[in-house]
Order: sequence, then structure tokens, then C-alpha cells
Amino acid sequence: MKSEKTETNLLASAEIDSMYPGAAEYYQMVCAGCHGNKVMAFVDREWEKGHSIELLTARISEGDEDDGMPPFADAFSETELIEMAEYINLHIENLSVYDFDKRPNIKQVFQSKELNYTLELVADDLDSPWGMAFLPEGQMLISDRNGILYLRKEDGSMREIEGVPEVLNEGQGGLMDVELHPDYKENGLVYISYSIFRKDDDDILSSTAIARAKLQGNKLEKLEVIFEALPYSRTRHHYGCRLEFDREGYLFFSVGDRGNRDRNPQELDNHCGKIHRIKDDGSIPEDNPFVETEGALPSIYSYGHRNPQGVILHPETGEIWTHEHGPRGGDEINIIRPGANYGWPVISYGINYDGTIFTSMTEEEGMEQPLHYWVPSIAPCGMDFITGNIYPQWKGNLLVGSLKYEYLHMCKIEDGKVVDEELLLKNIGRVRNVKVGLDGYIYVAIEDPGRIFKLIPEEAQ
Repeated sequence: MKSEKTETNLLASAEIDSMYPGAAEYYQMVCAGCHGNKVMAFVDREWEKGHSIELLTARISEGDEDDGMPPFADAFSETELIEMAEYINLHIENLSVYDFDKRPNIKQVFQSKELNYTLELVADDLDSPWGMAFLPEGQMLISDRNGILYLRKEDGSMREIEGVPEVLNEGQGGLMDVELHPDYKENGLVYISYSIFRKDDDDILSSTAIARAKLQGNKLEKLEVIFEALPYSRTRHHYGCRLEFDREGYLFFSVGDRGNRDRNPQELDNHCGKIHRIKDDGSIPEDNPFVETEGALPSIYSYGHRNPQGVILHPETGEIWTHEHGPRGGDEINIIRPGANYGWPVISYGINYDGTIFTSMTEEEGMEQPLHYWVPSIAPCGMDFITGNIYPQWKGNLLVGSLKYEYLHMCKIEDGKVVDEELLLKNIGRVRNVKVGLDGYIYVAIEDPGRIFKLIPEEAQ
């Protein structure tokens, strides 16, 4: 189907959807989690070889293993492949009128079941704000996936922090989370996770790394890498990597399976597809579950994970809660137990992106069941529990960002179970992170475009 348009007669995304209803439906099922509901991942993409129908058709058909995109040659007929390529191409050509203008007006009053609230813009002109850490003096550290670490001052001004290591800002890689040492007031230590890389012949290999440094004014000093996930890989996806200290001062963090689904998560001789626990200097706690297991890497705390991008401490129980991306369906919330196997990819509530089945099992002896799961996938990223008295009606609830559906997801928790769910901030954008600050307010980081908002309940106006 060909379209006719001029620079002054660009097509809105809804018009394109109506032109290609089959492609639009399938795109939502299998593509939106990575590329955005309305092809947002292509907003600022540089097309070195162009985006002709022929090139897009080949890309969809053949996939790209290194970028984590599966081939769809067996899922589509030749006609369907061309229609999907035309559908995506039209979106790309019309991105200048993409639905940013349909984002909710942040000055409006947002209504929920139990309270109403407005939004306050905290930071703007970012790329993909990944991590947020709140300094005791009222300032805020913001990690942007493009490799920049910002210090937001109390007056709202932003300064770039010097001394950040170079990152591989490709695919899902870049500068990821930022976390403060529990004794930050005394030692000034800041922890960052990022995609580290090295050259191997003609290939660039990458991995997940964690570094710590002392924040002195506007600079990270004495930076040292305290963890590198092995092995390095050609792939550019499923890095993890969220950071969280527990009450004992141990650092928990996630490393994704790096796209090697059939080996990494279930084998203990690599770091990928695991939750890890280390001391604040990178050394290994003596009571880690696999310290005495021959051939196992001692930092591993649990295994059988796909790509966890939410790791937090429960404010009352002290447990580590995580969520992780499923494939097409099967996103999970889990409570992490030492030495436990969470099943990926032996058991799952999801299927392959192309609709085929990779496992028929949803449970197996010796493998943990998720506390909660989503079908279809919401593409979760970032999570936090609501504490304090700013939102008394929501206290104790769990917040989860949705990349795919562009909302903030709230789970009501009772007795360690999800008993109700509510969608907040619909169409706000791809939610990359959500955190409750030291001031008790909820901060939400979105991408495309990169912004951070604070939720203000009406009672606090």
C-alpha cells in the first residue's frame, strides 16, 4: 500500500495503523516492547544504510542476533514482511509529527482510585535517564544511558560529572544504574553500572561492569572497577543491571543472560542470567550460596533469570525483590532466595517473539514460581516501594515502570502478594525508572524525550 503525502501533510500514527491493521496488531504483540508502541526507538536513530523497504524487509526477515532481534522469516509470508516494512517505514518518515503532542498535559490533575495528583518537571533535555540517586543535601545524581552522569542541584540546575568511564552506548548498553553507599555521608562513595567493552580482533565485545568512586564536588575520583561479568559477548542486549544495597551493606545487582538463553542462565560457570551479591569493595561474602560449589562463580546469589531491570530492598522485610523481562509474555516479579533457581528458560509464562513455543512448562520441581507475572508483557523497568506519609493511601504499594505501554504500574501488596493493580500516568512515555526520594516523593524517569517528573498529591498543593 503506497501513501501520498507532502511535508505539510504528514501522517499521524493512528492513520498509519488504520492503513496497515494487520501489521499494526502484530507490531504491538511482538515489537513494541523493544521499539516502543509507536516506533519510538527510531526517533533519533541514525540510518547509516537508509531505511528502504528492501533493507527493512531483510532486517525483519533475518533478524540480528547481536542486537537480540530474532528472525521473523518463518512467522510472516512474503507479503506480510513487506507490509510490516512499509508500516515501520511510514512511521519513520512521519516521526516529526509523532504523538509527543498527545502526551498528557503535566499541568492537569491525574485521577487514581484513591488520590489525585499533578506532575512537577524535575529534569528535561535528557536522552534516556536510567538511574536516580538522592544525595543527603537535597541534590540528585542522574545517570543517562548515553554515558553522562548528571548532578542536579537544589535550584534545578544540571552539571555533568567528570571522571565517568567510557561506555558502549549501543543497543541496550550504556551507562545504567547509580547507587550510593549506605555510609555515603561518611565516605562519599558512588556506584555505577555500565556496559564495558574491549576490542577482540575485528569485534567489539561487551559486558556488564560495576565501578565505585568517590564523589568530590563535580568529579568522580579514585574510580575502580569492582565487578566485570564474564564472558564478554558480541551481543548488545540483556545487560541487566540494577544496583541495591541490603541492610547488611552487601551490594545486590542483576546481570542479564546477554542473549545466550540456552546456556548462560542455568550454568553457574558464568555471571549471566543471575542475581549477584558482593561486599562494598567487590569481594565475596563468605556465606554466598555457591562459594563452596566447584566450578561455580562465587558472586552468584540466584540464577535462572532472563534480564532483571528492577532490584530493590523491601522496606519492612529486608528481602530483595526483582522484576525481569520475559519474552512475549511472562514478565515476572520475584523475591530472591539464596541459591534459588528461577527457571529461565526451562519454565516460563512467555513464548518466542515470533509466536513459537520454546518451552511447554510453567513449573518444574526445584524451580521458583514468580510472585506475579504479566501476560502480555509490559516490559518492566525500574521499581520501588512507596514509603513515608506523602501518599498515605498508596503506602506499601509497589511501583513498576512500563516501557512498552508507557505508564506507571502500581501493584497493591498484601501479605507478600499482589492483590490489585492500577495504571498511573497513561501515555506519559517509556518509563525507564521510578524511585521514592529522600523527601518521600515519587520520581519517574521517562525516555523519548528524556525527562524526570515528581508526583505531587493534591493534598500537598
